[in-house]
Amino acid sequence: MDEPSPDEPSLDEPSLDELGEGLGAAATVLRANAMAVDLGSAVPTCPGWTVRDLVVHQGMVHRWAASHLSGAPEPPELFERDGREARDVLDWFDEGATALLQAIVDAPDDLEALVFLRDAPAPRRFWARRQCHETTMHAVDALGARLRRPARAEETWIRPRIALDGIDELLVGFVPRRPLPPPPSGGTRVLVRPDDADVAWLLAVDAGGQVTTRRADPASSGAADHLVSGSPVELYLRLWNRGPAEPADELQHWWRRSVSVKW
Repeated sequence: MDEPSPDEPSLDEPSLDELGEGLGAAATVLRANAMAVDLGSAVPTCPGWTVRDLVVHQGMVHRWAASHLSGAPEPPELFERDGREARDVLDWFDEGATALLQAIVDAPDDLEALVFLRDAPAPRRFWARRQCHETTMHAVDALGARLRRPARAEETWIRPRIALDGIDELLVGFVPRRPLPPPPSGGTRVLVRPDDADVAWLLAVDAGGQVTTRRADPASSGAADHLVSGSPVELYLRLWNRGPAEPADELQHWWRRSVSVKW
């Protein structure tokens, strides 16, 4: 498809230290909320999962990411089996989170390792960023399990700067990877515009696929058929499908049906 050609700004990216802090904070929140409920409790934002499933999954992903950062990647199935067999799965989770943070610190800036997103940063930053947002979303899932409903933006600990980076990773990195059906009402362009931010994103969808570009003028929605707005944290949760249990409108229904991140 033809790529839109606005004056595309760069994102004011969190530093590697900020991503590490975001990852550490999310791991702490995930563990605390998992510890506060029965491990067999349901996770409202991950249908079919228990809290134990959630903890094992995230602990597996942490170890898998650390194996790439250390230059010795291993199959994720091995780590998941270890989690299922762990005597204390929360202690096992802690060990993996700590090892991942250390692997980020130890990895060289010129690390050569797998990356799997469009416009991905260098591998060390890629894995720190990916695990910051992966862990943040699953910590929100654990919070929802304790609340027994999806958490609202104001109930989370998430900083707007991390939220904006997570929106960017999703829209620029993940969304262009697989074809999407057209948005509702015949529109082809969706503008995601966070409140009080210096950047917005224009998602253009047609039969050839989709392209996301950052917009230099977030105050303008003239190029869009659909506008998605809200606070950075609210949009972060909504776009990663951690918003309210029932989508509010046709566009949100389309997004939830169409955008699903596996890995």
